[in-house]
Amino acid sequence: MAREIMILRKLDHPNVVKLEGLATSRMQYSLYLVFDFMQSDLTRVISRPDGRLTEPQVKCYMHQLLSGLQHCHERGILHRDIKGSNLLIDKNGMLKIADFGLANYFSPNQKRPLTSRVVTLWYRAPELLLGTTNYGVGIDLWSAGCLLAEMIAGRPIMPGRTEVEQLHRIFKLCGAPSEDYWKKLKLSTTFRPPAYKPCLFEVFHDFPESSLGLLSTLLALDPAYRGSASSALQNEANLQILLLPDFKLISSFCLQFFSTSPLACDLSGLPVIYNKDDDSTTAIEHRKNRRSRMKHRSKTHRERRIKDQATELPKPENESNNEEPQEKIVELDVQRHEPSSSTSSTSSSAKQSNQTDTLPFLLSPPADSRQKMSPGTHDHPNAGKNIKNRPPLPPSRTRSNNYNDNADNKYRLNQVHRSASTREFRKLSQNNNLETLCI
Repeated sequence: MAREIMILRKLDHPNVVKLEGLATSRMQYSLYLVFDFMQSDLTRVISRPDGRLTEPQVKCYMHQLLSGLQHCHERGILHRDIKGSNLLIDKNGMLKIADFGLANYFSPNQKRPLTSRVVTLWYRAPELLLGTTNYGVGIDLWSAGCLLAEMIAGRPIMPGRTEVEQLHRIFKLCGAPSEDYWKKLKLSTTFRPPAYKPCLFEVFHDFPESSLGLLSTLLALDPAYRGSASSALQNEANLQILLLPDFKLISSFCLQFFSTSPLACDLSGLPVIYNKDDDSTTAIEHRKNRRSRMKHRSKTHRERRIKDQATELPKPENESNNEEPQEKIVELDVQRHEPSSSTSSTSSSAKQSNQTDTLPFLLSPPADSRQKMSPGTHDHPNAGKNIKNRPPLPPSRTRSNNYNDNADNKYRLNQVHRSASTREFRKLSQNNNLETLCI
């Protein structure tokens, strides 16, 4: 795209589309080229159902096309994609060459290799189909010759489906090239077409006689015989084309295309593709479509908002219903962890139940300060071994309840708020220590 922008900025001609500016999109990170709005193109004009173009109309369009090509070639620019859909026409009938995406710079004195994968197949020159990389303005002039015949005939003259079929169509119309042609262009010798004879005048016998000279010049197999856009505008015929064998209508070549009667018409005489009524009708349709889109958008937005409100309303009821079972589950979990053997644990559970009754809006019951369960020894199979390896616990600074394990009152154990399994293992270990000391 950078090369296309540079080429468009270099060109300034009435028959070449003008770059008005650049537009960027921050959302899509894209770059857009801004041109004048064009109502139609040459393909649409040729295929219109009103009938074929007249000779003055063909001359007018052809003069505009060659003028635009002359401007490009004089500035060292090859378009490389001349076809009807790339020749835009505005509401006044002015033809403008557009779509310079395949365009490139060239220099007649310093030739450099260029790719041969350019130009649409129906308008591609034979040297490109044969794979040459050294070419010049001849490829654009060949496409212009195809368009000249298409405007007069009302249809494409060589609609090939493949490159090989396109070559055979070209050689059937223009004749098989000579050996010098292959040597001059340095083309591969693997492909050799049959010995076709040129039949250009037989195929286009109903064309105006003034057009045959320019048509045979632009559709010459050798690109050197096609001349240039300026020579085509000046009606200069190539003598080597005129003296080809089996061409007997030499006098017709001497007729100049643009200077013979009927002359090219003005822009006002070209077929009308644009009407002011079309603008009004399209504007009305655009407004209708815009209003319908806005209505549909507002309707969908309203329906979506109603649906969201309907889904949001029952949420508080569900949450209030779900609070009670969560509280019950938490209470059951707390009661399951508390031991049922000791009296202190039962009293603490009773207090917790009373607290939960007084605070119904809490999701979890408040933790008792006396419940300090060890995370490492609770319900663990190796809890006894871990307790034996630990030093004796210090006396608890909190309130302690003394109780006698045996009738002899062998020891006094301060109650520590651990699980029942922890206290039992602790009691066994201390019994063993006391028995060893007595012995």
